Amino acid sequence: MKQHYTTSVKVEGKGDSKAKAFAVALAGVQGAVLKSTNNILLRIEPQDVRVLKAEEKTIKERFLFFFLPRERKSYSVSLEITVNVTIINTEKVVFDTK
Repeated sequence: MKQHYTTSVKVEGKGDSKAKAFAVALAGVQGAVLKSTNNILLRIEPQDVRVLKAEEKTIKERFLFFFLPRERKSYSVSLEITVNVTIINTEKVVFDTK
């Protein structure tokens, strides 16, 4: 009934800081694992994180094209995460009919 398997998922995240970009990417792991199975998830354990792509984008903004220049930075990351997943296989559960 309870099964373990290892899988790899790719997630992406964007944010105005490095930490926020990683947090958005890591929050998407559960959704990516849920899409790949129809069973009930008990536990998702990350085993390895690999950075596929990490970008920093700088944009210079000015008020009325001349005044108050400032730089805004945005970050994006693409990660491949290897996870151990524990599930309850609903196909093996026997239901009583009444």
